[in-house]
Amino acid sequence: MLMTLALVLLVLWALGVFAFKVTAGVIHILLIAALVVGLVQLFRGRRTV
Repeated sequence: MLMTLALVLLVLWALGVFAFKVTAGVIHILLIAALVVGLVQLFRGRRTV
């Protein structure tokens, strides 16, 4: 779930950088959020219940 969110945010960032220069600040914040979510998912790994 978190990796999917990170991927979606990364794609939105790429679209924003190359297509929409107006919202560049917001898109960069989304990129940072995507990277943080991806790193958290990477370090937590899968938990077994």
